[in-house]
Amino acid sequence: MKVLVTGANGFVGRSVVRRLVADGNAVIAAVGPGASGNPAGKNVTTVPLDVSNDVSVRACFAEPVDAVIHLAAIALSRAADRDPAAAWTINAEGTAKLTAALGAAAAKWKTQPLFLLASTADVYAWQTRPIKEEDAVQPSTPYSSSKLAAELVTRCSGLRVIITRPFPASGAGQDESFWIPARSRLLREVKRNGWAVVPVGDLTAVRDFVHVDDVADAYALLLQRGTPGEVYNVASGTAVTLDEIHMRIERQLGISPKREVDGSQIRREARPYLVGDAAKLRAATGWSPRRTLDDIVRDVLDAQTN
Repeated sequence: MKVLVTGANGFVGRSVVRRLVADGNAVIAAVGPGASGNPAGKNVTTVPLDVSNDVSVRACFAEPVDAVIHLAAIALSRAADRDPAAAWTINAEGTAKLTAALGAAAAKWKTQPLFLLASTADVYAWQTRPIKEEDAVQPSTPYSSSKLAAELVTRCSGLRVIITRPFPASGAGQDESFWIPARSRLLREVKRNGWAVVPVGDLTAVRDFVHVDDVADAYALLLQRGTPGEVYNVASGTAVTLDEIHMRIERQLGISPKREVDGSQIRREARPYLVGDAAKLRAATGWSPRRTLDDIVRDVLDAQTN
């Protein structure tokens, strides 16, 4: 299978490319402007992609592909909060440009490529139980609104579409703007400098973290076994507080600093509970997460050491 991966130089994209190549697929790795650390290797072709530029988008489809995994996006919620217009341009309008270009190209190829969209669990309405695909959507931030718009765009595209709603992913190489890498970096500094106190925000929030390689496994399996027109959660189903994750990082580092609440670190808009039910994905593909939360923490810490 020949697969175009947008955002291939991103955190999830790099893992997806590795998994697809390991499965014997040919990959066209579409990388964003100014990208570094682009995917390379056997069966990988790299092309530039600016999803806000029509010419750049059309150029990605110079040759037929069997599937597209669309990951290119503004993925950090706080970044979208700072610039909602940019989030809308990249996440919603960029997806519209991509699906339109793929549709036009597919008509010439006389094929029906599969389009897999990586949306987000943040599109769901707030719940205090594991969320299923049939639960209501109610985006509450610029980020989640732009991602739900991307979902609507794909549904109206006329393409064969699978929508995924991944719950928070983490692992080696994730940008330190995200919570686990940011905490890991800070706690490494605490250990290095012998500090007795560490500032914290609200650690009572409950989350469902998935290892990035498990997310890549899910996407690869959905290309083979997923049903077009369906939505699939990608979730571990394991509820864990930020406090417990904090303790696991401390334990792996061998420290136990005193915590002091820093009001500037508390996000008032953050939902208190976000846990998913991935039974539908499991039934369709046989997928289940193979890495643990401790694996995530270890991989993040090891990557920062290296």
